[in-house]
Amino acid sequence: MSVAIELKGIEKNYPGVVANHDVDITIAKGNIHAIIGENGAGKSTLMKILYGMVKPDAGTIAIFESPATIKSPQDAIGLGIGMVHQHFMLADNATVLENIVLGSEPMKAKVVVDYAKAREHLQSIIKTYGLDISPDDLVADLGVGVRQRVEIAKVLFRGAKILILDEPTAVLVPQEVDDLFKNLKGLTQNGLTIIFISHKLDEVMAIADSITVMRHGTTVANLVPAKTNKKELAEYMIGGELPSPRPATTKPREEKVLVVTNASANDRTGREILHSINLEIHAGEILGLAGVEGNGQSELIELIMGLVKPDSGSVVTVGLNTQDSTLREIRDHGVGYIPQDRQRDGLMMAATLWENRILGHQQTKPMSNGVWIDKGAAKADSERIIEEFDVRTPSNTVLANALSGGNQQKFIVGREMSGDPKMLIAAQPTRGVDVGAQAIIWDHLIEARLKGTGVLLVSADLDELFQLSDRIAVIFRGTIVDYLDPRKTTPEQLGLAMTGEKIA
Repeated sequence: MSVAIELKGIEKNYPGVVANHDVDITIAKGNIHAIIGENGAGKSTLMKILYGMVKPDAGTIAIFESPATIKSPQDAIGLGIGMVHQHFMLADNATVLENIVLGSEPMKAKVVVDYAKAREHLQSIIKTYGLDISPDDLVADLGVGVRQRVEIAKVLFRGAKILILDEPTAVLVPQEVDDLFKNLKGLTQNGLTIIFISHKLDEVMAIADSITVMRHGTTVANLVPAKTNKKELAEYMIGGELPSPRPATTKPREEKVLVVTNASANDRTGREILHSINLEIHAGEILGLAGVEGNGQSELIELIMGLVKPDSGSVVTVGLNTQDSTLREIRDHGVGYIPQDRQRDGLMMAATLWENRILGHQQTKPMSNGVWIDKGAAKADSERIIEEFDVRTPSNTVLANALSGGNQQKFIVGREMSGDPKMLIAAQPTRGVDVGAQAIIWDHLIEARLKGTGVLLVSADLDELFQLSDRIAVIFRGTIVDYLDPRKTTPEQLGLAMTGEKIA
């Protein structure tokens, strides 16, 4: 077996935290090797070490059976390692070709970019690997799946022979996942090696040639899909039996917590961003919102929260007409909000957990005592959240930026579900979290539903939508195009509806 990567005894320590210890992984050339584990298991740190973003404290790295010292991403690229990040790094106002050559421009006479040479090289990559992209397309006009192929082409353009893919299917619909997997198989058939980081165990089982499981910073199992299953993988990840969310046993109530009636809204330039939206959520109901990202989900949330005012129609959130209400009034009236970007919109990263417990709830009990913040109540309630939502942290005085992404997410979910809100907007509530954390979050969303909370579940995870939703609304180009019964709809049908196709 020809070996592409060999990691031995990798260790990385931060003050008070052991991120990696005794990590041993061997990856065969031409394989798709999945690395899975809970949030905080050490996957991200390990990939940063391999890509030269972090220096290990101990251990050795060999690339294509030669010892390697990787001090920077430039070193990694020079060794043939490329990384496609979960959040794409493309300029919308540039073409595919311009994005791909950016930072790696072939020059003519050392003063002019040789676009003809770059185009020829890119066309060769497209043909060799079957990536189905057009060099002259504007990135702003491309769908998510095509953008991902552009990111892959970008690292191949730089000579990558090893690709690190971080959660590559997080924002793709089923048909796009199928296309991606075909591309990945084509890459490996041409000799490339792929490291596939994912929390979706069914996809790992479908695409991987081999699997490494990490837990608490170290490797605990090396497996092949033919000799394992999703249940065993999950149990290796969490070190025990996987918890199961409780099934819902009640029906939605008559009371409505959200009524959107024929609402349209324009952006600052006058362009229509939402068109004739009609939407209702009952107390004790989970309404799933499905759509390819960028089709109005974020704008709809802003409309419901009163941040965007309708240019026509009406929006009534928990009994308040948003046209006449402020965000603070809507929040104080009983609306919880789990944002899709936890670090940008959900946390103060340089603040402690107990200070983050206050965020967005400064005016409501138990966080406030008259005009004053009640620090004691904030600290006590942050301890409750840490315990109830299994937030892995030494104490509530730890800064938010010291937690793994999944633990940050669990803390936000706990904060926003405090006080039994009348309505909860959950935008991508389990994106980037492991199966154990996902089960905990699902369980609490179902519990909120049983208590009478109306939930708007915005998710790119179709399994999540099918498991939790009472109904699924499909949004496409700023309007609701269909309502589906998850018990009578297949993932393939939902995927088609998300691309604007009518299903029978």
